[in-house]
Amino acid sequence: MAAFCVTVFLVLCCFNFFDRKNRKKMADTIAAIATASGNGSISILRVSGPESIDITAHFFYHSKKQQDSAGQPSDSNLPESEPYLSSDSLVSASTHTIHYGWFGPSPEELIDEVLVLIMRAPRSYTAEDVVEIQCHGGGLAAKKILELLLERGIRLAEPGEFTKRAFLNGRIDMTQAESVMEVIRSKSDLALETAEDHLRGDVRDCVRQMRDVILTDMAYLEAALDDPEHIELTDYPATLTSHLDSLEQKIRSLLKRSENGRMISEGIRTAIVGRPNVGKSSFLNCILREDRAIVTDVPGTTRDTLEEDVRIGSVLLRLIDTAGIRDTSDVVESIGVEKARSEITNADLIICVLDSSEPMTDEDRLLLEKCSDKPCIVLLNKSDLSPQLSLADVQKECAVYDMGKTNILEFSAETGDGLSVLEQLIGELFLQEFCAEPDCHRSKEPVITSLRQKEALRQALDSFDRIRQTMDAGMPEDLLTIDLLGSYEALGRVTGETVEDDLVEKIFHEFCMGK
Repeated sequence: MAAFCVTVFLVLCCFNFFDRKNRKKMADTIAAIATASGNGSISILRVSGPESIDITAHFFYHSKKQQDSAGQPSDSNLPESEPYLSSDSLVSASTHTIHYGWFGPSPEELIDEVLVLIMRAPRSYTAEDVVEIQCHGGGLAAKKILELLLERGIRLAEPGEFTKRAFLNGRIDMTQAESVMEVIRSKSDLALETAEDHLRGDVRDCVRQMRDVILTDMAYLEAALDDPEHIELTDYPATLTSHLDSLEQKIRSLLKRSENGRMISEGIRTAIVGRPNVGKSSFLNCILREDRAIVTDVPGTTRDTLEEDVRIGSVLLRLIDTAGIRDTSDVVESIGVEKARSEITNADLIICVLDSSEPMTDEDRLLLEKCSDKPCIVLLNKSDLSPQLSLADVQKECAVYDMGKTNILEFSAETGDGLSVLEQLIGELFLQEFCAEPDCHRSKEPVITSLRQKEALRQALDSFDRIRQTMDAGMPEDLLTIDLLGSYEALGRVTGETVEDDLVEKIFHEFCMGK
């Protein structure tokens, strides 16, 4: 049992990522403007820490006429000639209450009309005492209020420090903390849905269940080693192998879905390719519904890649318009052609544009061959002109390159004919080609979107391999606990329960100010 206690002690040490610097910072009261700069209607300041309520109350005033004889708010909304300091009312206010008044250094120097929200620990975003001050937008009023708070000894918050405190105070885990920025950066319905699932803790719950299995195995092994007369280990390797097989299956499933997660959060990287003057840039303008790319009759107009995002239903496409692919002696154009070929390799989806008003060329055939190993949609553009290239012709060529799943559509970038069909096809193609299972984004299984989390899962699999090697080599059972602890810690890095201090600092410094 003593060995098990040592193991548990080591695990608990991994949870402690508060160094002296962090503890000192956590004792500070911090403040920041939480809303974006600009001429919005409302600005919000967030204050968190032990002195947040007391210091806010020092600058908060309201009119005597705002309360009737029973102490309830009246209908008055004007700053009367005899405002009085309402620190007592804020200091003693109940949690999750809203207070109307004026903010300023003195009754004679009021800055703005405000609403003050009081949220007491631990029922707040940071699990500390939190005050949110709502004032008029435009930036100047919020800046002056913030300056008053800083003059009183409050420290300006670092980027992401409010969410960092929520994490360090145990209100959220690392997957939920990272999901905060996923929600803010979401550009599609699927990305927002996935981020909200993470915020609710779907990844955390899955990982903690796996860690519980590993911790139970460690406890059993340590107990058996301490008391071999009463706890038998002869058949336990088979039991442990069964547990590892189950855990590995879950982790590999998470990693498999992580590619879906990347495309959900970042968008499907979609390369628009074709030879010069087939209408690639016209197609980009058509699907964006704006004149984004330069369109001329001169071949080779596009010489570099042009990237734009567009939402198709609940799917985000990262469109990359490329230079026309052809042999050319122009140095600049040839660089663009090489970039176009590179985009074909890196793309998740290819939209290959052909000119239906001309017969198929050898350049078209080479391009179809290049796209044969990727999900691809072939557009027969310029369908509004006299056709020289039919669907049957293209289907025949695609069959040569084993492109049986390729979807071929007649399309006109000039008139927009076929655009609605294309958008519907892209939505269906996402489910068929990019999801591991039908309707994958609505599955109850969590989807990993973070590279950091993926790496931690791979480290857990490496530890499982070492455990199997130890058992196959007939090594002593006490060596198994070392790699079991390694897998336990690797999974803990997903949720942040064993993450290092410097990584914590790096993660939260990527957050926006005030969050």
